[in-house]
Amino acid sequence: MDSIASTPQTPATPEVPMSVSDQQNSALLDETLTFLTAGTLSNAGPQGRTEIERWAAVLAVSVRPGLAKIKQELAQLTALLADAKTPAHDIAEILASLGAETAKVADDASGDYSAPLGNLSKQLIKAASLLSK
Repeated sequence: MDSIASTPQTPATPEVPMSVSDQQNSALLDETLTFLTAGTLSNAGPQGRTEIERWAAVLAVSVRPGLAKIKQELAQLTALLADAKTPAHDIAEILASLGAETAKVADDASGDYSAPLGNLSKQLIKAASLLSK
């Protein structure tokens, strides 16, 4: 092969904004609440990371104000969960903060989202409390 030959380039895949319907948002909320209330968090690693990835994807395309801190904390939580040696207390701190931020969003939410988001906030804070023990 000639050293001056051009290297074939893979064309970049254009990013297409994901559209998330109210029904999909509601389903994600319901599934997350079921996950948080259904079992112990100590053995929820892969499923927990999947839930976080789903929320991160949905929030990444959201235009709602006040989500920047939640997006940042989800990224931090992902990083913490990637390391099996992360102390439970560190994860608990992020979950508690996510719970507090979710409560703020729930207070400003309209329609049918306020109550489920409030419940999500409580479940995140409860999970944080369980992990910090």
